[in-house]
Amino acid sequence: MSSDTLGLHEEQPDAQTLGNNADVTPHTETNPLYSDPKSGIYFRQYEGEEDLQSIIPLIAKDLSEPYSIYTYRYFIYNWPKLCILAFSKNHDCIGTVVCKMEKYPMGLLRGYIAMLAVKDGYRRLGIGSRLVRLAVNLMTDDHCDEVTLETEITNKAALALYEQLGFCRDKRLLRYYLNGVDAFRLKLWLTPRTGNGWI
Repeated sequence: MSSDTLGLHEEQPDAQTLGNNADVTPHTETNPLYSDPKSGIYFRQYEGEEDLQSIIPLIAKDLSEPYSIYTYRYFIYNWPKLCILAFSKNHDCIGTVVCKMEKYPMGLLRGYIAMLAVKDGYRRLGIGSRLVRLAVNLMTDDHCDEVTLETEITNKAALALYEQLGFCRDKRLLRYYLNGVDAFRLKLWLTPRTGNGWI
């Protein structure tokens, strides 16, 4: 996996699906979640099947284990609000983050970052960090209590990115990936938002 791609595995609790029932106005090119006037890069939520065709090759290119189309659809169709895409000023898809949020026993709302990818040539510009920030802010708006993810222990750049954003190493998962590599589970505990967002 590249420094901008995360693993997908997670234990599957009895969970109530959130996100697909929310009354949300999607953020489009004309109403983006965020735009950078200097670079022309803008970020918006998933809008439809055409976006899926941009997301799959972007993520699949760097995976250490392949995902079926059903894996992508599971996340994107159930939590479209938590799928964010980054576009260049020429409207090319250059990055994406795919997440979910579920209710666990005891009422805990847990967000999960399933996939994060940034296109070659656009890395180290802060796009991955911005995608994560936007996703976490959306989850926080929906009263999320914590956000988790897994990444390979050898993926130093991804570990540095997430730790810089406040994620902590929660657990080491032995031989977690099909290639036999261990993973770290990272966790971010959230507090109520004030002002303009979490980070």
